[in-house]
Amino acid sequence: FSHLQKKRRAATARRQHLKSAMLQLAATEIEREAAAKEVEKQNYLAERCPPLSLPGSMQELQDLCKKLHAKIESVDEDRYDTEVKLQKTTKELEDLSQKLFDLRGKFKRPPLRRVRMSADAMLRALLGSKHKVCMDLRANLKQVKKEDTEKEKDLRDVGDWRKNIEEKSGMEGRKKMFEAGE
Repeated sequence: FSHLQKKRRAATARRQHLKSAMLQLAATEIEREAAAKEVEKQNYLAERCPPLSLPGSMQELQDLCKKLHAKIESVDEDRYDTEVKLQKTTKELEDLSQKLFDLRGKFKRPPLRRVRMSADAMLRALLGSKHKVCMDLRANLKQVKKEDTEKEKDLRDVGDWRKNIEEKSGMEGRKKMFEAGE
């Protein structure tokens, strides 16, 4: 019993060691990704935003402000255009997903009722007054008369088999069979 407990403890300790090793690897990987993102952000900002140099005179400062306002307006226009495109594409996506949903048949169908209708009534309902063909299939069948054959007459003459068995059962039936055999 203690041998099994030792194995369980060893397995548990090994699992915990593996978990802690995996968590350490994940933590170092997350730190590396965060550092890479920070470096990428710094490179992007250095590329897009040149270092700010404030001019000394008032006129140069106003020109700088006008340039910045022009850039802000162009960025706002681009942002507005991208928002409109995004809204349009999301609307199209919703419409297509709704069509797909409808085509898959996920919507609830009403329960269908069984309607008893003859073929003539169905054709009349479909074709209206154009319906002139009669669909009474039984009217076109041939009438077949049974002919009495000799076998059938013999079978009728023999009669019911139950009567024969009742007659032969018991002592009277055996007596009859014995007398018939003589």
